[in-house]
Amino acid sequence: MTFPASAAPLTDVQRVLCVFAHPDDVDFGAAGTIAQWVAEGLEVSYLLVTRGDAGGFDDTPRDQMPILREAEQRAAAAVLGVKQVDFLDGYRDGTLTPSIELRRDITAAIRRYRPDRVLTSSPLRRWDRLAGPSHPDHLAVGEATTCAIYPDSRNRFAFPELERDHGLEAWSVREVWYGGGPNPDVPVDITDTFELKLAALRAHASQVAHLEDLGGMLRDRFALLAQTLGLPDGRLAEAFSVFATA
Repeated sequence: MTFPASAAPLTDVQRVLCVFAHPDDVDFGAAGTIAQWVAEGLEVSYLLVTRGDAGGFDDTPRDQMPILREAEQRAAAAVLGVKQVDFLDGYRDGTLTPSIELRRDITAAIRRYRPDRVLTSSPLRRWDRLAGPSHPDHLAVGEATTCAIYPDSRNRFAFPELERDHGLEAWSVREVWYGGGPNPDVPVDITDTFELKLAALRAHASQVAHLEDLGGMLRDRFALLAQTLGLPDGRLAEAFSVFATA
């Protein structure tokens, strides 16, 4: 199973909401693109479903890991110029499902931020890369976010308590970008923002400090992706699948 061909990205977007499972997901997949959006004047906000309590590669006490990773994500966002970073409560790293509760919480965020574009993880598994993009939490958040985009956030009768108790009126997202899915076909040239992406990722020290050559590994990965999608030699690219939601 794969995505159909992408739609042409909208050119009049003002607000973007990025919804991901763990701290660092957004930076591994899209930090170069987000740095460009911020530089272009787009208002970008993050919603993280967990605080990454099951992450890390050392003996950091488990009760300290969520605190550490939240701080790392806020520092990484600041590198890119992203000012709004929110975390959901009550969800554990490694246990996510596209539940009604998660759909409701993401719907509330969409209605609160009122984004034109939502960037999230793919709900479709990549069989060629089971590690990383196909983490079950990523797939669950991609599916829950897709359901929150349609029909939940635009239907005032879905989760009526959001409007009744919190004043969160229905909102229609116009476009969704998926990262980490099969056969992405919308490249974003991140050559000029690669160093910002790398700095944002290095802010996630609990996740990347053990890697000997993070910059070289990522440069090779995104150079190959750029080449595959037809960019000139020497360029670097992130890539997405993009769909209109009307």
